[in-house]
Amino acid sequence: MAAWTKLAGGGGEEARAGEERRVLEPGAAPFGNFPYYSHFYPPEQRLRLLPPELLRRLFPPDGPETRPILGLDVGCNSGDLSVALYKHFLSLHDGETCSDASRELRFLCCDIDPVLVERAEKECPFPDALTFITLDFMNQRTRKVLLSSFLSQFGCLLFDIGFCMSITMWIHLNHGDQGLWDFLAHLSSLCRYLLVEPQPWKCYRAAARRLRKLGLHDFDHFRSLAIRGDMAKQIVQILTQDHGMELVCCFGNTSWDRSLLLFRAKHTIETHPIPESLTEEEKERNRLRFWRQ
Repeated sequence: MAAWTKLAGGGGEEARAGEERRVLEPGAAPFGNFPYYSHFYPPEQRLRLLPPELLRRLFPPDGPETRPILGLDVGCNSGDLSVALYKHFLSLHDGETCSDASRELRFLCCDIDPVLVERAEKECPFPDALTFITLDFMNQRTRKVLLSSFLSQFGCLLFDIGFCMSITMWIHLNHGDQGLWDFLAHLSSLCRYLLVEPQPWKCYRAAARRLRKLGLHDFDHFRSLAIRGDMAKQIVQILTQDHGMELVCCFGNTSWDRSLLLFRAKHTIETHPIPESLTEEEKERNRLRFWRQ
């Protein structure tokens, strides 16, 4: 992705005007960096599908590791979903804090837009547990330095779980088929588990249409994409056939018709067996529900 620049000078008035333009013209956010994304896609719609005890089931607290569970949120926007996921998995209610929270769960949250990252940092109620950074994930050198720096604090080489919530389309549109394949390769190599919410193909068409309505240049790769159609199935195929992951389950669909898919790296099978609540029977039932969509 190209680097995103901050709103230019000219005082608060000009900054506010620029922010307003971004709200009124959503197509002008070609990387999906909408300033008020969670107003249109509220976190609650994802949370209702995810068991609050999911991370405790995947990584039992009585296991051999005493460090926090480490999460990577790619494309965190202004952090609303990151914070909501954090509270959900720790069963924290609004306004509630936990003094031991940062010892249980830590998130590294990244986004390409420094304006959104700055807002996330200012508004985050758990600054000791959630770290927000500006990062173009497709920049290999920067990605390696920043992610390794975070992981090294805990003596780790991998994140326990990665969150990729409605990001795949923007990578695909801006970097093409190879870019999507590379993105999923990088992400799967960094995480033991991966929760993915792919955008369906109709969202691709809508994004391209918004750019055309605004008289902006079309996405460079949109018309040449060979990976298209049922994008959830396409991403399942890439992750399972090319990148050494297995589909654990589908948690269902949001009200805007996007699947929540949980994958596991096959190299984690030995050290992190699937908990009883995600047995073969449940996995098969969830797979059938997914494939029938």
